[in-house]
Amino acid sequence: MFIEIYGRLSCPYCVRAITLAEKMTEQLEDCKFEFTDMIAKNISKEDLEPRVGKKVATVPQIFIDNKHIGGCTEFQSLVRQEFSITL
Repeated sequence: MFIEIYGRLSCPYCVRAITLAEKMTEQLEDCKFEFTDMIAKNISKEDLEPRVGKKVATVPQIFIDNKHIGGCTEFQSLVRQEFSITL
């Protein structure tokens, strides 16, 4: 599984999502993740809209195996439901 997180390091929700993805990589052997700092890479929310398929109002925007998951709340919910990861 490959998790992609697009966000900003100044965003507390982005930091939570990164922390959760790090836990997943520690606890699941086939899990990897990549964080893209949108400010450092000069990526806007509008740049993500074609990939997301709708207007992007918030960060983080998270994808698992190229499937859009949503933001931090949706990511946490998915992890609770699908994986045995302690949040």
